[in-house]
Amino acid sequence: MPIRLMLVDDQALLRAGFRMVLAAQPDMEVVAQAGDGAEAIDILRSTAVDVVLMDVRMPKLDGVEATRRICARPGAPKVLILTTFDLDEYAFSGLKAGASGFMLKDVPPAELLSAIRAVHSGDAVVAPSTTRRLLDRFSPMLPATGSEPRNVALDRLTEREREVMMLVAQGLSNGEIAARLVLSEATVKTHVGRILTKLSLRDRVQVVVLAYETGLVRAGGGGAQGGRAPGTGPGH
Repeated sequence: MPIRLMLVDDQALLRAGFRMVLAAQPDMEVVAQAGDGAEAIDILRSTAVDVVLMDVRMPKLDGVEATRRICARPGAPKVLILTTFDLDEYAFSGLKAGASGFMLKDVPPAELLSAIRAVHSGDAVVAPSTTRRLLDRFSPMLPATGSEPRNVALDRLTEREREVMMLVAQGLSNGEIAARLVLSEATVKTHVGRILTKLSLRDRVQVVVLAYETGLVRAGGGGAQGGRAPGTGPGH
């Protein structure tokens, strides 16, 4: 079954351009379009969608609030925010609202298609130009330690899973984590899946946010557990 997409943007010409690119893909189908967040929410009540491509600045209801409302629904589609503004505030707000990704509209078509497929499969995508700056700028605004139940949840992780979680929070891909820890990429993917399950998290974005909220990773990308290098602890 093709990935069912919804385009949400107040500029019809942009929607038409994206639709042309997406319609050419055998594994994708644009099943709905909306000109603002409110219209998107209405359409989703009667239309099955896998991934929503969401603009940020729109009339009536902006993309961040629309994302928050959509992601709060049971069985919600994944949301990939697309914007012309490479502003940290939009990225941070969108990801906190529940979006699985944030990319710029001028991204090359091949990267957009890869991002859609990644988000659909459960991964999270943040534009490379935004990732490190985003985490470094906003992580100090998160509490240094999480609430007690959240910290207890981290205790369920094995040492190896904590190492993988720290590297995910630093923005590394599965391939990069595999190289760092001398593991196969399939093994890293398994660890990430177990982390999501044990901590009841939806995707890698939530892993990043929780890692910073609990102090597992601090601003600047360093771990908060001392000087041991990742990968030197016991496996599992």
